[in-house]
Amino acid sequence: MSHPSSVRLFIKPYCGWCHEAIHWLDAKGIQYQSLDVISDRNAMAEMVKLSGQSMAPTIDVDGAILADFDVDQLDRFWTEQTSD
Repeated sequence: MSHPSSVRLFIKPYCGWCHEAIHWLDAKGIQYQSLDVISDRNAMAEMVKLSGQSMAPTIDVDGAILADFDVDQLDRFWTEQTSD
């Protein structure tokens, strides 16, 4: 299992799926940077540029992007990104 060097999670404060993603990452002990796209215009612009849309959550794992996901999709995506 490889460990990503950079994990960023773009969130909206009142987004239920965002809170589920945070809980999933925290439960697995994964280090990540959380970016609030509502309070940070630059984060919103970057999320839109990376994902092509404005839905949260969006996660960036070493440049691989998963946008507008639930935890089942996150689990599959994480496994794909961290498998050797």
